[in-house]
Amino acid sequence: MDVTPQQTPAAPGPDRSPDTVYAPPCESPPPLPPDPVSLAEPPPASLRTSLRRAAFGVVAGAVLVTGAVVAVPDEDKDAAPPLAGPVSRAMTATAAGSPASLSDLTALIGDRQAWVGTHPSDARSWAVLGSAYVEWGRRAADAAYYTRAEQALKRSLNVQPGDRGNEAAWVGLASLANARHDFVTAKKWGETVRTRLPKQWTVYPELIDAYNGLGDLKSATTAVEKYASLRAGVPSLGRTAEMYRDRGWREDALATAQDAANRARTPAEKAACLSRLGELAWERGEPEEAVAQYGAALRTDRAHHASLAGRARALAALGRTDEAQRDYQAALARSPRPEYMLELGELYESLGLDGDSVNQYTRLRKALSRAGTQGVDETLLLGRFEAAHGDADAAAEQLRAEWDRGHRSAAVADALGWALHRSGDSDAALEYVEKAVDRGGRNASYAYHLGMVQRALHDSGPARRNLEEALRTNPRFSPLDAPRAQEALDTIGLPPAGGPQDMRPAPPPAPPQAPAPAPPRADQPRVPAPSPTPRAQGAAGAAGPPAATASSTASAAEPSATGASAGR
Repeated sequence: MDVTPQQTPAAPGPDRSPDTVYAPPCESPPPLPPDPVSLAEPPPASLRTSLRRAAFGVVAGAVLVTGAVVAVPDEDKDAAPPLAGPVSRAMTATAAGSPASLSDLTALIGDRQAWVGTHPSDARSWAVLGSAYVEWGRRAADAAYYTRAEQALKRSLNVQPGDRGNEAAWVGLASLANARHDFVTAKKWGETVRTRLPKQWTVYPELIDAYNGLGDLKSATTAVEKYASLRAGVPSLGRTAEMYRDRGWREDALATAQDAANRARTPAEKAACLSRLGELAWERGEPEEAVAQYGAALRTDRAHHASLAGRARALAALGRTDEAQRDYQAALARSPRPEYMLELGELYESLGLDGDSVNQYTRLRKALSRAGTQGVDETLLLGRFEAAHGDADAAAEQLRAEWDRGHRSAAVADALGWALHRSGDSDAALEYVEKAVDRGGRNASYAYHLGMVQRALHDSGPARRNLEEALRTNPRFSPLDAPRAQEALDTIGLPPAGGPQDMRPAPPPAPPQAPAPAPPRADQPRVPAPSPTPRAQGAAGAAGPPAATASSTASAAEPSATGASAGR
């Protein structure tokens, strides 16, 4: 049976002018409207409104995917051009798998909310709205929107089940599960869509995220390759660059990421590509280059909070800590992500600002607790924080449960190993930190953790090698841990001259000593040595005297030598 996706009719939209004024970029979208009592459609629209909706419908069948909107196939080459305006820009950008700007995303959410309020049986618009909520929650770090997304996506499936042509809602549920770090569920929804529609490119970014979260690198690589074959362009180039980075192929990652940045067209797309270049520069231990790339991203899109946090990280490495604090605080004001809170708290701690660091860690705990009540699995970040700054035993227990449920990425392996080490079980930790280094590419933090575990186990050679690797990869990878890595390396010291003792070859055995001849007894008569025959004399002259008679021979030869010398 042919499962190639067909052109799906686009969802209609309300009769809006392109000059409609929308909320500013950082304002939260309006709340999810209550479900209408009736599912009946309103009366037919006027001719003018119908024509406007038909034009808008070219792009309105798209739904958000990976920063993104999950797009229905856009293969209709004869469709009318879309209307101008923020909603159309959001649809057009994201129909290609690219991110929409926050202002356009806000406009899209407001538009779809207004539409489903009067057209509650429009399944595609509910799917668009639900996926848009996922993306807004991701960017704003507000998990409350994930609850709204779940309601909208379930409403879409109630109106039109996924197996009756509403696969976009299933892709939206996969995106929602990834946002909540529930990678097992994300894999289930993604593979359901792929089984039915293997050429539906919109599902592959969600499968990539799910497989990476589960630590299934082989399946993630296959999904990246399939995505690139189905939808060549900037988004797939970005995914390919990230795959190369995760494998430790730095040159390939840089070349591919630069290619994506060169091809990017919209400000939001360009900012995302430049931010990726900044991240790669930071991981290579080039903070000056990272600051430049992040700055270029922010000049392109002032609302790109990930670049603010990335620039703060690089500025801290350069010792420009006042500027780093400023950028962290600006990023948190736009998107209070827990990982930014942890980084800022550790920066405060490295500067001796204990009160500020404690306040920041308290804020982090509250944010993680709040996200947990809204269905987001923050076990990984919570475990990392507790292992380094809190209850390492509890962190090890939580992270082991995360590992057992199938979340076996390099990040989870590293966090679990470090928590075990900090709780006093370095023997058990070794297995996990080794897995992290093997799977996580060239990550300075992973190499540091492995080196410290090996040092605790008195395995000095490998410990020295991995600590040196961490500092060689990125000398300032952490304001707290990079100095600790150098201190540990200094404590281990240099290897002994000539190499480790157990690597030196054993000295050769001494040759056996010949037993000394016994002296003759006084009562034993001396036996004269037989005179050599002429042939023996010739041989002795050629080969030299035997060792036992060397001294007597030399004495006998002395007059001849003297005479010969005198004759000469």
